[in-house]
Amino acid sequence: MVKELSNGELQPEVYTGTVLLAPRANLQGIQDNIVQVAHHAAIFTPSEMPVANAVQELGFNYDDPLVSILAVTDFSLNNPIQLAEWEGLNIVYLGAYSTPPYVMFCREPVRNLEELRGKRIRTAGSTVSAWVEQAGGTPVNVPSSEMYSGLDRGSLDCATNAANDLIDRSLWEVAEHTTLLPTGMYWSGPQWGFNEDFWSSLNDEQRDVFKEATAHAMTRMVVQYINASEAAIEEAIKLGNNIYEPEEDLMASVVAFRDEALANVYDKARDQYGVEDPEALIDDFLATYEKWESLLSDVDRNDEGALAELAMQEIYNKLPADYGIY
Repeated sequence: MVKELSNGELQPEVYTGTVLLAPRANLQGIQDNIVQVAHHAAIFTPSEMPVANAVQELGFNYDDPLVSILAVTDFSLNNPIQLAEWEGLNIVYLGAYSTPPYVMFCREPVRNLEELRGKRIRTAGSTVSAWVEQAGGTPVNVPSSEMYSGLDRGSLDCATNAANDLIDRSLWEVAEHTTLLPTGMYWSGPQWGFNEDFWSSLNDEQRDVFKEATAHAMTRMVVQYINASEAAIEEAIKLGNNIYEPEEDLMASVVAFRDEALANVYDKARDQYGVEDPEALIDDFLATYEKWESLLSDVDRNDEGALAELAMQEIYNKLPADYGIY
């Protein structure tokens, strides 16, 4: 898309997976100009990205990835506390990612609190781990790449991740029972983080190309991610898996913990992540999320073009001309 929008002037070389960098090394790779742009999950480097991680603590409270991806992008491009973090790291943030809500894949049915009690559950993030403990389970912190083997061997009873992993990672083979319990989404760090010197070397028209390409790629990505998750559930059912809605007490436990997490997020931002003014940071994010819930209320959620146009109109066209020029 960048090549097309720039009429061939910009021709990126794309490397996927760990061809150039291990996931935890992506931030350093951007900073050292090993790559000019890369995705970096802030949860891999909490000490380098405390602000992004403080905001990610709210991930347990939401379950709409389309609202999230646009709200997170808007917030991350405009909030002064978050912008200062990007600048301090010498990277330029251009766009977000957001997973669909994580659900539970289990070896045995886990539909209520009684069935959850005592289960070893792979979690991703401190908030969902705290909820699992409160609900009577045991959180296990292992990479998503180890979910299959953990479920297969029985070292895990359940794993939480986006529903598309039923098919993409073949979890249907080792976890026959899926409960559609929303246990958080992940969006921390840039999906498109640019090397500062590279970004500064571009002219205005070239930077505009990257903004437009990001708006289109971001909305396309999230629409297809949601569709892939829904399709994976349907495919898993055809393969003989059982899909459950959470029973009332299990869902009530998550809802109650969301309220508790929201009340505690300010103290956690201050005490755990060292944010000096957590109220300004968190309240701005909450307001931005609410704004995007309203903006998306009358838009076709499957119309990638209309969503990209909305992102351009409400986010990228409003950026100052010298955005990212430190």
